[in-house]
Amino acid sequence: MREITLDIPLGRIAALRSDGRGPRVLALHGWLDNAASFLPLAPYLRGLDLVVPDLPGHGHSVHLPPGTDYGFPLALNTLLDVADALGWESFGLLGHSMGAGLASLLAAACPQRIERLAVIEMLGALAEAPERTAARMREAIAHRLRPGRGLRVFPDIDTAVRARLQSERVPGTGLQEVQVRLLVERGLRAVDGGFVWRSDPRLVQPTLIRMTQAQIDDVLRAIECPTLALFADPAQPYLPDGERRRRVALLPHARLAVLPGGHHLHMQQPEAVAQGLGEFLGVG
Repeated sequence: MREITLDIPLGRIAALRSDGRGPRVLALHGWLDNAASFLPLAPYLRGLDLVVPDLPGHGHSVHLPPGTDYGFPLALNTLLDVADALGWESFGLLGHSMGAGLASLLAAACPQRIERLAVIEMLGALAEAPERTAARMREAIAHRLRPGRGLRVFPDIDTAVRARLQSERVPGTGLQEVQVRLLVERGLRAVDGGFVWRSDPRLVQPTLIRMTQAQIDDVLRAIECPTLALFADPAQPYLPDGERRRRVALLPHARLAVLPGGHHLHMQQPEAVAQGLGEFLGVG
């Protein structure tokens, strides 16, 4: 894949693009990942015109201005701006985790532009109980008012890789060093004394507002395009198997596939994941 940049109203978006001449697919990475998340999968999807942006605040892309929020309304507008910058009137979507959630919302919001939807390890969004709305807002505001900590400086890339590996020891993630290194190398920038994360520190702040389950269900029912939902076994605690099956059943034209693996299924088992994705997305 080759590096490209796209200038949109928000600023400059960095992306990786394949050399395929087939169906146009916009691939969206997960929270605190970057476009390198799809590098293991890309060789198995030759034939697609695959574009993988670093989402705002991630990788080499622009950070949001002070006083703005990394919520889904801005993210959806950004994705439409990216598609417009590519000259794509209609296209397919492929997303992992947070990127899969955003892809779900965009497919519901713009059915006339989304041809196909493939999601990995998320469908819809994380739900909030209605009675938790005010409490969540207070928590988010309180966190925002805390003094920020300085960025950790890593003396070398290997130290940063070990730090990310430590976080991946949470049950259900399962990334190995070779996969983590792809994300880390794209996610660092050089400073005096070593390297720091490129990602915007505000990405780790609590979300101000989340959808309720009823709102998420309404969004899922509105997705008109054919959809393929790929999930790992065992299921993640935030989306148990019963819940993810219930969500898939809400879509008019969807099917579910479950593969053994961890949360970064597309990085751990790219060939197996591509077997289902390729036919669905139209790889020749």
